[in-house]
Amino acid sequence: MKISGKVVYQNIGMGCWGIVADNGKEYRPVNMPEQLKTKGAKVTVTASKAKEEMSMFMWGTPIKISSFETIGS
Repeated sequence: MKISGKVVYQNIGMGCWGIVADNGKEYRPVNMPEQLKTKGAKVTVTASKAKEEMSMFMWGTPIKISSFETIGS
């Protein structure tokens, strides 16, 4: 799936990075690339749903990013 949106940081527990898509859906990459860890950065990622047994973060749909592009901030 392709997701376009903004990078956010959620201060939950130890904190986690996520993407809020242009349509408002929230995604939590399980493999967030360091290059994308900038609050407010506009990105487009290609990802698939990640299978997680358990997570301490109760935010967003877990995804695994396979490719990405930054659009700006």
